[in-house]
Amino acid sequence: MSKGKILVVDDDRLVLATLSYGLTQAGFEVIDADNGDDAILLAREHRPALALLDIRMEGLTGFDVAAYLREYLQTPFMFLSAFADEATVAKVMELGAVAYLVKPLDISQIVPAVEAAFARSTAQAGAAATPAAALQAPASAAPSELPVQLDATALAVGILMHRYSLPRDEALSRLMSLASADGHSLPEQARRIVDAVELLARPGQVG
Repeated sequence: MSKGKILVVDDDRLVLATLSYGLTQAGFEVIDADNGDDAILLAREHRPALALLDIRMEGLTGFDVAAYLREYLQTPFMFLSAFADEATVAKVMELGAVAYLVKPLDISQIVPAVEAAFARSTAQAGAAATPAAALQAPASAAPSELPVQLDATALAVGILMHRYSLPRDEALSRLMSLASADGHSLPEQARRIVDAVELLARPGQVG
């Protein structure tokens, strides 16, 4: 029995094939696309329960696809990207992704994140249909007011992976060490890091 239908989008054919195969083996029904235009057409036709999107692609980007999925189909989405700069993180937060994973990751790390995203999406759907606007953080929101769908710990780990070229396990270990040294819980420490990055991404904060 399928765990659920997922749309996987990446313009790297090798990455796309790897993700599709791994998620299929894990029990998901996978629909794949290597560009944003096809992704939207397939999403309209198949109505997946979740989309896993690369961000930087020729033509329509993952952000463009995510905005369409949110506004017109109310399809939850998560990002898988090699980038975790301030502008990217801020856009991920604005769009209201259910998860944000930073490459490189192997399929054994991606599958649990997808399963967790499915669980969150199912719980939200069961709590009543959420208007698309509610998935977006208000423009005036304070840095700590992250979209409830986004796991601050996962995002902070992604930031550390990108900034210091760390594998995921080492980045998580460093985050845990920081939390312990500062006397914070892991989620609190993660939120402090994400808050700092979000502030740097605001116009006029740098330079």
